[in-house]
Amino acid sequence: MRLPPLGVGETIVGVAVAVPEPFRGQLHDARIRFGDPEARNIVPHVTLVGPTPVADDQFDDLDAHLARVAARHHPFRVRLHGTQTFRPVSPVVFVALAEGAAQCTALASALRAGALDVTSQFPYHPHVTVAHDLDHDALDAAQAEMAGYEAAFDVTHLDRFVHDGTAWRPARQFALGATADAVTEDRT
Repeated sequence: MRLPPLGVGETIVGVAVAVPEPFRGQLHDARIRFGDPEARNIVPHVTLVGPTPVADDQFDDLDAHLARVAARHHPFRVRLHGTQTFRPVSPVVFVALAEGAAQCTALASALRAGALDVTSQFPYHPHVTVAHDLDHDALDAAQAEMAGYEAAFDVTHLDRFVHDGTAWRPARQFALGATADAVTEDRT
């Protein structure tokens, strides 16, 4: 994973829908099995806003923004089904969203303001990565093995993650459809 440069007094954040158990464990184990070098450092998720440097003194404003956006969106269902790839543009195999993509897209769009108003390298396409930066044969094997994968879960909150220099860590959750002050620390 290529992270953006980090300035003094900044932290890299990302906003995502974390995949819940038991699917989190299934997808994590698959990514490890495929040999993905970042598998142990990334919680299975649907990215809403990718890695973004944020000034440490902007976290109160950022969290208020995340809470407001989450409050304006209702909980929804995600159904994962089968695999797709971003090859040849990017060496990624992912589990596709058969349901919930429109809601993720709306959230991603609403989140891109303030500190999160950054240019993305690629058009937004909600997905759950299962193999990244592997050789062609390994990506083919991952795509074939996960082709029949199915999972469904309710999305009730957004997660703000921070990158600690090695791995992504859950930092805060923001309830969908809740009051703007419904922010909780994640203790997972």
